[in-house]
Amino acid sequence: MTTQSLSASFDIGPDTPRWSETLRDGSEVAIRPIRASDGAAERAFIEGLSDQSRRFRFLGQTRHPSDELIRRLTDIDYSRDVAFGAFDGGAEDRLVGVSRYSAASDGAQCECAVTVDDEWQNKGLGTVLMKHLIQVARQRDIHRMHSFDSAENHRMQELAAHLGFVTRTDPDDTSQVIHELTL
Repeated sequence: MTTQSLSASFDIGPDTPRWSETLRDGSEVAIRPIRASDGAAERAFIEGLSDQSRRFRFLGQTRHPSDELIRRLTDIDYSRDVAFGAFDGGAEDRLVGVSRYSAASDGAQCECAVTVDDEWQNKGLGTVLMKHLIQVARQRDIHRMHSFDSAENHRMQELAAHLGFVTRTDPDDTSQVIHELTL
């Protein structure tokens, strides 16, 4: 595993952080920040997810994401938000996992999400993506991460517990849970 340290703020450019990761099954991924030019890869990634995975990620069906959604997911304001993509074996065109957070206006907390292609689940990719995201959040002095997820998403509950998140039922919607991590 190659790890590159991130400063409190980073730009997309030649010094963009990148990691090469070997997963539990020996497969390799390259992880780097998502760029606006990754729109086609993001669209293919979302459309390639199973119905259940899309429902868990978007808390509803998004079979064919709109151009506006793709723009929001790839045109990232890295001064406050972060999105990392995992690419199959370093190929820049096949996105197999994404982790992201969006900071609240106070900059002290953020909402996070992670999604892994169905064929790449159970290999440790979600854990790797979230660990990089948590590292950046800590470096940026974010004190709390949270995620809203379907109560049926047991894989996310296992991942959240593994990473130290505390899970509770969403008081506004009992079909959802809230995972929270104090950094």
